[in-house]
Amino acid sequence: MHNKKLVGGWVATATLLLFSFIVPAFAQDATLQKPQGDVILTIDGNIGATNGDGVADFDLAMLEALKSAKIRTSTPWFDDAVEFEGALLSELMTLVKADGDELVVTALNDYQAPVPIADFAEHGTILAYKRDGSYMPISDKGPLFIVYPYDSDPELNTQKYFSRSVWQVRRFTVR
Repeated sequence: MHNKKLVGGWVATATLLLFSFIVPAFAQDATLQKPQGDVILTIDGNIGATNGDGVADFDLAMLEALKSAKIRTSTPWFDDAVEFEGALLSELMTLVKADGDELVVTALNDYQAPVPIADFAEHGTILAYKRDGSYMPISDKGPLFIVYPYDSDPELNTQKYFSRSVWQVRRFTVR
């Protein structure tokens, strides 16, 4: 009788160990919370966390819940330096488990630009939803605007980075 308990325990342990290797191989994508408000950003492509049919949709409250930052900088689009506030894009990419080197950013008017994901951690790039403390309307580069700290490094204050600074952002495709 004592041997049956040993064998039974060994079989249970071996079965548990086997499933610990098999189950992750069949695991589904991680699930994000669903937006409660209007969707203002959709992320698709090579992502491992979704809340829809292969996409990650975000409302403003979800973006505001992410780690954020403020960047005070001059830009070619405004006469004086302005303060932008928004979600750190590096945090957003981590949240959706982005698996790629580049985003194809699409604006509301279907303008598209490629943006290297490495920029986000390297430069502290944000997805701004506020300018000088107010939410940005569509009529003035909102609701979302990719912003670099242009004044922090002369290299960022160039056309190369201005072209990556898409406003009226609607979609990110990770590739």
